[in-house]
Amino acid sequence: MHGEMDALENAGRQPASVYRNCVLYTTLSPCPMCSGAIILYGIPHVIIGENRTFMGEEELLRSRDVTVEVLQDEQCIGMMEEFIRQRPELWNEDIGV
Repeated sequence: MHGEMDALENAGRQPASVYRNCVLYTTLSPCPMCSGAIILYGIPHVIIGENRTFMGEEELLRSRDVTVEVLQDEQCIGMMEEFIRQRPELWNEDIGV
């Protein structure tokens, strides 16, 4: 399960108004599945740690009036580069390669 989906699941059942007032923070640019969930839940703002190691559906989110901020945080980039280097099989499985 991707982090965004896990966060939504762990939030439990909330009224739609809760999600319309949320900011979702994510290490990586959201994949198509997670972007769809962000749109479905009506989350208006997403802050992304980095999108150098993976570019998700940021333009889809923007086209649906979601505010998208990309920080290009060096810690996030380093963490993901290390993860990809150490676990390429898991990375490839997770991104659908």
